[in-house]
Amino acid sequence: MQNLKDDVEVALEKIREGLRVDGGDVQLVEINDGVVKVKLQGHCAGCPFSQMTLKNFIEKELIKNVKGVKSVVSD
Repeated sequence: MQNLKDDVEVALEKIREGLRVDGGDVQLVEINDGVVKVKLQGHCAGCPFSQMTLKNFIEKELIKNVKGVKSVVSD
């Protein structure tokens, strides 16, 4: 599980670059059976488009770049 966590952290670091442009950020909370739980922070936390960001950007990138990720949910 540690390798999956490390891979997710590396991928999230790249994703953070895009989020930080708009004043947002994302924090890894936990990984359970391929489901990655994250916490949106900064402007992302209160944004009305946060679910779109979560599913269309964060989840899409993690599934594409990290083997073993099935979905992403928010904390």
